Amino acid sequence: MEDLHVGRGVVIPARELEVRFSRSGGPGGQNVNRRATRVEVVFDLVHSPSLTAEQRRRAKSALRSRIDSRGRIRVVSQDERSQAQNRIRAMSSLRDLLARALRPPPPPRRPTKPTAGATERRLASKRIRARTKRSRARPEDD
Repeated sequence: MEDLHVGRGVVIPARELEVRFSRSGGPGGQNVNRRATRVEVVFDLVHSPSLTAEQRRRAKSALRSRIDSRGRIRVVSQDERSQAQNRIRAMSSLRDLLARALRPPPPPRRPTKPTAGATERRLASKRIRARTKRSRARPEDD
């Protein structure tokens, strides 16, 4: 098995990934009953030496719903008929999860104000609308 290249210089060595195989319940005919095609990849996020403390913190907060009580991420693939294809899908899924989680947050939005021209156009259209509505009203009795 090869290392998992997440991106931005982050590489998870293969020795940090635990890969398990079991029988799948998906399509495959008789193959399903004889072959262990279901793939489960487990990565210990909390204790991984290949991530910095900041990366671990960011990934923990982004993936908190997917982390188990021992701090591990589990990805399962059983959609394909072959173990090799399921392994590729599971590794790809883990890579995408980690890449999204490790992406730095966007810079904070700088508050902006409407331009003077935009404000003037808005007020002018309000005046026109008010004039139109006023002209539809019944004349006042004196």
